[in-house]
Amino acid sequence: MNTTLDIVTSKGLTYEQKVVALAHAAEDSLEILNIPEKTRHYMDIGAICDLSEGHAPYRPRYIMPDYEKAIREGCEFLRLDPPKDLDELLSFLMIFYRHVPSITTYPVFLGNIDKMIEPFLDGISDEEAAKKIKLFLIYLDRTITDGFCHANLGPEETRAGRIILQLEKELQNAVPNLTLKYDPDVTPDSYAELALYTSLFCANPAICNHKMHKDTYEDYGVSSCYNILPIGGGSYTLTRVVLPKLAEEATDREHFLKELLPDCLKHMGDYMNERIRFLVEESNFFESSFLAREGFIDRKKFLAMYGVVGLAECTNMLMDDKSKTYGHSPEADDLAEEIMNVISDYAGHSDALYSEVFDGHFALHAQVGIDSDHGITSGVRIPVGAEPDSMFDHLRHSARFHKFFPTGCADIFSFDPTGRNNPAAVLDIVKGAFELGDKYISFYASDSDLVRITGYLVKRSDMEHYYKGEAVLQNTVHLGGDNYRNAHLENRKVRAIS
Repeated sequence: MNTTLDIVTSKGLTYEQKVVALAHAAEDSLEILNIPEKTRHYMDIGAICDLSEGHAPYRPRYIMPDYEKAIREGCEFLRLDPPKDLDELLSFLMIFYRHVPSITTYPVFLGNIDKMIEPFLDGISDEEAAKKIKLFLIYLDRTITDGFCHANLGPEETRAGRIILQLEKELQNAVPNLTLKYDPDVTPDSYAELALYTSLFCANPAICNHKMHKDTYEDYGVSSCYNILPIGGGSYTLTRVVLPKLAEEATDREHFLKELLPDCLKHMGDYMNERIRFLVEESNFFESSFLAREGFIDRKKFLAMYGVVGLAECTNMLMDDKSKTYGHSPEADDLAEEIMNVISDYAGHSDALYSEVFDGHFALHAQVGIDSDHGITSGVRIPVGAEPDSMFDHLRHSARFHKFFPTGCADIFSFDPTGRNNPAAVLDIVKGAFELGDKYISFYASDSDLVRITGYLVKRSDMEHYYKGEAVLQNTVHLGGDNYRNAHLENRKVRAIS
């Protein structure tokens, strides 16, 4: 009751944010999942974290509708005919997005937005198209008030994509989070340079290694922060193992690797399967959703994301020689890879319920962290403030660990504003990183109002309002503001083009 009253009387939440928080509180009043005592122990010490998904799963965490199918065929439930021109398309999408749920209550995936718009630009001037698309982008930013909302561009260059990139530089919107699917054999340098130039003004878009991801599923989209998931499906759940919290219980390295870690991984997998079981067998989501009924999603294209966070701190805790640290010592990095091999072996051989699209196994994900994390670095990143002096050493280290994560792993780099003067040099960095095996990379300028927190975008100016206790439009400002301070993201090493 106190939690509910705190929500109702909060001065720092908008009406809409209160409604969402009250819904979560109601869900968490239920106890319907079968959770063994040992699993609860791992949850109590923070080693297993369910990311506040709620105690009664009634919708998948991430949903990736096939919007292009909807555009071709229309939607019976929403009484929408296939759009015939740009105005009808944008109206169609605005209505459709309103009815796509997720863990945030907002859609986390808006589709390959440039490819959806491109066929409707015939006969329309750039000026007229830009005016209409600008209003559409403003609508998205002001109504989908959650930074985990994501749209994709590329890998092919499109007129629509160029217009969107030019508009984003002007608008400085935090929503949608954008990713350019980049393939040097497909994406023209001039188009990739425009994307990078734009990102150094507004932290958008990030760049995805299309060659490494295009064969993961039949077709993929990037959602939320940088989640690589099958279009027409998504992810039932994302639970994470918080490695440093588990390492606190270890007597030594051997105890951690041979006993604690395997046991914790098994209990987390069992817990995830329990969530999936209830969602699929009891919640009736797939039976009641028009998305499933009309074929915009398919239950068989959903999987379970198995999150990993805090590899850096865990490794450093288990090192006998504390002077040898993750990202700076071959011995520490070897230990980190040994830890990841144990996790990867479990994920690749365990049974994940109703996860046909991933061969019935769990799909590893480098989880970005949450606002309450203290001293826990996102995924397998090097901690902020401890980055190698050489960006190339940093990228080589990243590539060594990105390989473990089919559903997303990323790094973020802050650049001196002078980087805007040479986007071709930034593109050379991306090309080199992707050749090494890095899967996803993003940039922002150190003087930008928009900052990429862990994978999503927040404005520094909005964070200042939040710190004063004022209500802010986007709920991810709450998460981003706390994460920015707790992880000391202002101390990210600022890189320069030499």
